[in-house]
Amino acid sequence: MRHFIIRVSDSVHWFTRRVAVFVVCVMFLTVVVQIIARYVFSSPPVWTEDVARYAMVWTGLLGATLSFKTGSDAVLMESVFPKRPHFLGFLAEAIQSAAVLIFILPVIYFCFIGLRGGFAKGYLARQSGLTADTLGIPMVWISVSVPLAMIIILLHLAARLAAPPTMDSDRASLD
Repeated sequence: MRHFIIRVSDSVHWFTRRVAVFVVCVMFLTVVVQIIARYVFSSPPVWTEDVARYAMVWTGLLGATLSFKTGSDAVLMESVFPKRPHFLGFLAEAIQSAAVLIFILPVIYFCFIGLRGGFAKGYLARQSGLTADTLGIPMVWISVSVPLAMIIILLHLAARLAAPPTMDSDRASLD
């Protein structure tokens, strides 16, 4: 089971990485189209700004999953605190995992279930009734990036916890 979770996490990471690169390219191209249309033709299309904004949302959330998987997420306090002794590694890993779970689990819960319970009041259900003004697509297609990213991070956390301690540095360098 342990190897299965690690394999699934690695496969999801591989796929997410390709999707993130594609979405960055979409964002870049729509910004280029908008700049050229605005300054060359003095008539930018109205849809380019929204496509670039929504692509940036997807890029940011997919990028968060990628950085979590590779362990390249921001380490803000490393310069303040000294290196931890090796025997405290398990405790530090447990605290980090608990912090991730404390943040991610409520986000996932409230994406599907509202404050007073019920699926009809969850974040995604509320977004499904809205439409992007310039694109005419349901906002749920943009909003689904939030629970998707959180579920992917949860999968990567499970793989990190399932991996033997010696594999952590090796897995981070496999990209």
